[in-house]
Amino acid sequence: MAAFESFGKLLVLVGTFILLLGVSLMFWTKIPFIGNLPADIFIQKGSFRFFFPVATCLVISALLTFLINILPRLLGK
Repeated sequence: MAAFESFGKLLVLVGTFILLLGVSLMFWTKIPFIGNLPADIFIQKGSFRFFFPVATCLVISALLTFLINILPRLLGK
């Protein structure tokens, strides 16, 4: 029975992650700093456009790293 309990917790975590990802995608354009940080690269020459959000990727990576490291402590593992 312990296997079902841990599998249930995993399903809840995955479901929560998918829910948060869906909500963030719905409101992605309304978040003011996403894609507009100083180190984000945007090059436009004629009809060619290149956009690489370096600083935005770093901020999102830091937030996800923090959340992934804090979740096991909150769940008691």
